[in-house]
Amino acid sequence: MFTIAYHPIYKHPLPEGHRFPMQKYELLPQQLLHEGTATACMFFEPEIVDLAHVTTVHQQEYVTDLTQLTLDARAARKIGFPLTEALVERELRLTEGTITASLNALKDGIAFNIAGGTHHAYSNRGEAFCLLNDQAVAAQYLLNHNLAKKILMVDLDVHQGNGTAEIFQKNSNVFTFSMHGQSNYPFKKEVSDLDIALADGTTDSDYLSILERTLPMLIETQKPDFIFYLSGVDILATDKLGKLGCTLAGCKQRDALVFSLSKRYEIPVQCSMGGGYSPEIKTIIEAHANTYRTAKDIY
Repeated sequence: MFTIAYHPIYKHPLPEGHRFPMQKYELLPQQLLHEGTATACMFFEPEIVDLAHVTTVHQQEYVTDLTQLTLDARAARKIGFPLTEALVERELRLTEGTITASLNALKDGIAFNIAGGTHHAYSNRGEAFCLLNDQAVAAQYLLNHNLAKKILMVDLDVHQGNGTAEIFQKNSNVFTFSMHGQSNYPFKKEVSDLDIALADGTTDSDYLSILERTLPMLIETQKPDFIFYLSGVDILATDKLGKLGCTLAGCKQRDALVFSLSKRYEIPVQCSMGGGYSPEIKTIIEAHANTYRTAKDIY
């Protein structure tokens, strides 16, 4: 059995125009419970993260300005959400959710965060709806507490994990791998340890073929003892912000590949949801629910 971080504040209401992508944080847990993929005892509500953990990857000045709501207007605009106390609390809780999920994964093999995957947050700033980089904070936590020695970041969101790449650019204990849409945001990419930029319209067969060649090679060469997986479903052809051409079935096969390899090599994996912006919310929920269904089948 795996555990899932979820807190009611994940569905924090936002002004009109920002609400649609937030609906999934309420509907996804309901769907997982309704269909029996998860039970109530599998969910846990994260506390507010200790800021000492956050400042291991984020600069103190940025964290202070964020938590005290004193970011300058330009920095706040780059985040994209109106900066409020509730929004900051949401970010602090989801970051703790990813830390706790990573600890649970050490015991259970895999653990999830309904939210998270905030990979556009840099060490000194937030952008693109990402305030703090939850998986980066959790990765550094594991390293600092001698719970992992080599971490592989597997970022399969349609957008490059630019913040994650910047945070770990000089850290040899973390290997950053991002496979993303070449012409998708961010338009100025950072340099991950391995970037694979995919052409617009890339289909299931090409996507999966590349991943099937790449991920086993990375596991063999890097020998990670922990994997953080960002399972964005914005690789779907229906996604409003993505430019790839994958189907629901292909997205599910992608998850199965990551989970099967992680289990085969006995590498604990923490999974955060990342993006998903298809026009119909049912498509987003189905794609994310597939990730949990696949994990239940494999673990």
